[in-house]
Amino acid sequence: MAGMSPVFRRSDRSDRSDRSAKSRREKKDPRERVVTLIGKPGCHLCDDAQAVIEKVCAEVGASWEKKDIEQDAELHRLYWEQIPVVLVDGAQHDFWRVQEERLRRALTS
Repeated sequence: MAGMSPVFRRSDRSDRSDRSAKSRREKKDPRERVVTLIGKPGCHLCDDAQAVIEKVCAEVGASWEKKDIEQDAELHRLYWEQIPVVLVDGAQHDFWRVQEERLRRALTS
């Protein structure tokens, strides 16, 4: 493609970005989703968040995991002032309080 016009190369890139945008819009199966709760022991907001996460994940079939912010320096640096923090598929979804309906929508849309 060394001799290809820049116009064609730009077009190739936009085709790829169109495809990737389309794949982001496709609905994911909730059973393929992962919710991560980042918190610490003894945190009542973390306990409340866990109860919501357990309920919603059980309803929709998503899996979830819990990470202790005190055991991970990078998580501590990133999220200390926001715990509990909830990630969906690795992206921050919520912090401090988890809204049940909002989490359900995120996992099923």
